[in-house]
Amino acid sequence: MTSRLTEINIDCADPAGLARFWCAALGYAVLDATDDLVEIGPARGPDAELLEAVRRGPLAPTIFLARVPEGRTVKNRLHLDLSPIDCSQAEEVARFEGLGARPADVGQAGTESWVVMADPEGNEFCVLRSLAPGEFAL
Repeated sequence: MTSRLTEINIDCADPAGLARFWCAALGYAVLDATDDLVEIGPARGPDAELLEAVRRGPLAPTIFLARVPEGRTVKNRLHLDLSPIDCSQAEEVARFEGLGARPADVGQAGTESWVVMADPEGNEFCVLRSLAPGEFAL
């Protein structure tokens, strides 16, 4: 018996605004939206086709952005790690900054191979080394 990661949920103050950031960052699209809940993810086919694809193997999870009344108060216990696929790590960091992300300090030493950033609502995520051809190095 196994399960698949199909959805990630992020509490936020502005689901539509945060959806714009994450759609631009990940190349996702809005799949469903209300004032208090926005689902984003890769464009998908009919539900039966999607269900079969999920059963066959890994599929990028959708992200639900849910409006909550309370603000974020501490460092995230869970965060996303993103790997650039068609540019350098530095170029991707700059692109995310242009979308509204900012550098974040979670106590890193400064020698890490990743860059810690925060989305427009302060949720931390990391930009890992690039997977772009010619950029990948162990």
